[in-house]
Amino acid sequence: MRFDTPATTNPIDQLRVIGKPHDRIDGPLKTTGNATYAYEQHAAAPNAAYGFILGAGIAKGTIKSIDLDEARRAPGTLEIITYENAGPLGFAPFIPRTAALAGPRVTHYHQAIALVVAETFEQARDAASHIRITYSEEAGRYDLAAQYDTAPIAPDYILGPSEMRINDFDGAFASAPFQLDETYTTPPESHAMMEPQATTAVWEGDQLICWTSTQGIAVALGDLAAVTGIPPENIRVVSPFIGGGFGSKSFNHADISLAAIAARMVGRPVKVAMQRPLVINNTTHRPATIQRIKLGANADGKITAIGHEALFGNVENGWQESAIVPTRHLYAGANRMTLARMATLDLPEGSTMRAPCEAAGMMALEIAMDEMAEKLGMDPVEFRIVNDTQVSPDHPERPFSLRKLNECFRLGADRFGWQDRPSRPRAVQEDGWYIGMGTAAAIRGALAFPSAARVRLASDGIVTVECDMTDIGTGTYTVLAQTAAEMMGVDIDQVAVSLGDSNLPATAGSGGQYGCASSTGAVYAACVKLRELVAETLGFPGGEAIFEGGMVRHGETSLPLAIAAANGELAAEDLMEYGDLFQTFDQQTFGAHFVKVAVNSATAEVRVRSMLMVCAAGRILNPKTARSQVIGGMTMGLGGALMEELVVDKNRGFFVNHDLASYEVPVHADIPHQEVVFLDEVDPYTSPLKAKGVGELGISGVAAAIANAIYNATGVRVRQYPMTLEKYLSELPQI
Repeated sequence: MRFDTPATTNPIDQLRVIGKPHDRIDGPLKTTGNATYAYEQHAAAPNAAYGFILGAGIAKGTIKSIDLDEARRAPGTLEIITYENAGPLGFAPFIPRTAALAGPRVTHYHQAIALVVAETFEQARDAASHIRITYSEEAGRYDLAAQYDTAPIAPDYILGPSEMRINDFDGAFASAPFQLDETYTTPPESHAMMEPQATTAVWEGDQLICWTSTQGIAVALGDLAAVTGIPPENIRVVSPFIGGGFGSKSFNHADISLAAIAARMVGRPVKVAMQRPLVINNTTHRPATIQRIKLGANADGKITAIGHEALFGNVENGWQESAIVPTRHLYAGANRMTLARMATLDLPEGSTMRAPCEAAGMMALEIAMDEMAEKLGMDPVEFRIVNDTQVSPDHPERPFSLRKLNECFRLGADRFGWQDRPSRPRAVQEDGWYIGMGTAAAIRGALAFPSAARVRLASDGIVTVECDMTDIGTGTYTVLAQTAAEMMGVDIDQVAVSLGDSNLPATAGSGGQYGCASSTGAVYAACVKLRELVAETLGFPGGEAIFEGGMVRHGETSLPLAIAAANGELAAEDLMEYGDLFQTFDQQTFGAHFVKVAVNSATAEVRVRSMLMVCAAGRILNPKTARSQVIGGMTMGLGGALMEELVVDKNRGFFVNHDLASYEVPVHADIPHQEVVFLDEVDPYTSPLKAKGVGELGISGVAAAIANAIYNATGVRVRQYPMTLEKYLSELPQI
C-alpha cells in the first residue's frame, strides 16, 4: 500500500479499540519476570560462556604490546579475542564510525581492545584484569570550547543544510529596537538506560543467531554483516524485549560483533553484556553544544530577526547534534540565519539520544524567547503566541500539516494557573523558598518510514500480528494489537503480537518518534489485505463488508470472523510506503510546557513542584501508553536541566563519571506532580491512522521551562546546563 493522499474515513475511525487507554499486553510478562531479555536466553542458548570486554586505558594512540599469558592461565578462561586473532573487521555503513575492536590504533577511551571468554562472568572479569597492555599515547582533542573560533561549518546532513540565510538577517537584527544576543551551553549526556548493551550469540551450523538489545532489527542485522563479513542471509537477529534505549541502541556496538566472533571461536553460545563504564565511554552519548542565539523584535513583540548558531563536536564524519533544527520550524520571523559548526573530537562517539537536535536546541532557544519577552515587557506565553506561524518559517511555501501550538499554550496556561505567575522575579517567597513559574514550547518532527507487517487469522478467531518492530518500553505490542483489533473487528484480547525477529517482515524500528506511526501503518495495510481475503472467502463483495464484534456483516448476512479460516489459516502481508506528503507539508508535533519550582533562599536547592504538558500530536492511539511516554520525556528533561552531565577529563579524554553513582539522573523524590493533556486532533497527512509520535516530544523544551521558572523564582538567569546550585548561589540575596 502507498500512502500518498490524505487519509479519509476508514475503519480506524470507529474508535472502538483505538484511542482507548488499554493496559500494556506485555505488562504481565515484565512484572512477573517472564520477559526474557538479550542476556537471559538460557533456554534458547544453553551452556553459554561469558564474555567480558576490556576497554582501552587511553583515548588516542597505539597498542604497542598485549601480553595475554597470565590471563590465558587464569581459571575458566576459554579464549581471548584481540585484533590479532579476530580476523578482518569492517565498519557499519552509518554509525558507529569507530572500530568495534581497537588495534593497533586506539581512537577513544574504553574502546574494546579484548574480549575474554570464560566459563563464568567472574572468571572472565578476573582474567581480563591480568592482561598487560602497553600503549604509545598521543595528544588528543577533548575540549569543545577550545575549538569555538576554529571549527568549520558542518557538512550538510540528513536534517538539512548546515547554513541557511533568508533575507537580510544582519541588517534586520542591527536595526531591531529590541535585541537579544546570548550564548548557552549544554553538556554531554548519557542515555543511562537500565539494561546495558548486551548480546547472546549462538551458531547453528553456518547460521548465526543473536539475541541482542537493539531498537532496529534490520539495521542491526545489516550492520553486523558489514562489520563481521558474515553473509546477511546467514544471520538472524532477535530482540523481543528491550530495557530502554533512548537512541543508544539504534545502532550496533561492540557487544554483538564480539559475541558473534567469540561464539564461533569457542564453539558454544557466548553472552556479552557491557559493564556500566563501557556503556558510557564505549557506546554513544548526546554531544555537548555551545549555542548563540540572536533575536530582534519590534515593540509589538513580532520577531524581525532570528539567528541560531550551534557548535557541537564528534568523531570525524560522526552524527551531528544540530541544535539549530527546531529554530527552523518553530517561530515566525522574516529575516533568518541558522548555522551549525562541527568540531572534531577524540572523545567517545556521539549519536542519537531522545529528541536529538530538538532537545539540545530547545534548551537554548526557549530560554532566549523568555529573555526577549522580558525585554519587551510581554508575558512569555503571549510572546510565543504572537510569533506563531501556520507555514514553515524557512519554507513559507510549505504549510504545516497541522499546527495547534497556540491552542497548547492557551489551554496549558488556563489549567496551570498561569495567571498567578509572579510578574517579576523573586516576588513570592514561602517559608524560605522562592517560588516561580516557567514555560516553553515543544516541537519534534513527525515522520513515518516504509514498514511491513503480516497478519494471520486462525480458525479459533485469533488474529496474529507479525513484524520485526521492537518495543523499547513504549507500548508497541499494545498499539499494534489495538490497530489489528480495530481493523478486524475483534477485542484486543483476541490479538496476539510477535515482534523483534529478523525472520518477520521488516519495519523502520523504534526511534526518532517514527516507530509507532510507521509500524501501525504497516499493520493497517496488512489488515486491509486480510479483510479483502476474508470477505472473498465468505463470498462478500470486497470493500463492503463490516467487521465488528468478531463478526463479518454484509447486508442482512452476518458470519463469525473465524469461519473464514475454518478450512485453513488466512494470512496477508503488505508494505506501507509513503509518498511526498512530508515534502508538501511540514509535519511536526507540538506542545507547551508549564513548570512551577521552589528555590531555597539559603542553599539554592531547587525543587520542581509541578509540571504540565499539553501536546498536539495527532490521534492518540492509546492515551495510557502515550502519557507514560510523555512523562518519561519530561522526567529526562528535568534531569538534563538540573543534574545530568558527563564530565570530560580534558587531559586524558574520557568521561570521568562513568557509573550510575556519579552520573546523576532523577529519582522518584525529584519528580513532582506531572500532568499530560492531549489535544483532540487527527492529522490526515501523516498516516492512515492520522497519528503521530509522542515519545520524544515530551523532552523537547522542558529543561528550558525549568530554567525559566528558576529565573522567575530567583531573578538569576542561568545559561549553562545543568543548572547546579554553584552557578547561581552567589547571586541570590544575602540572608
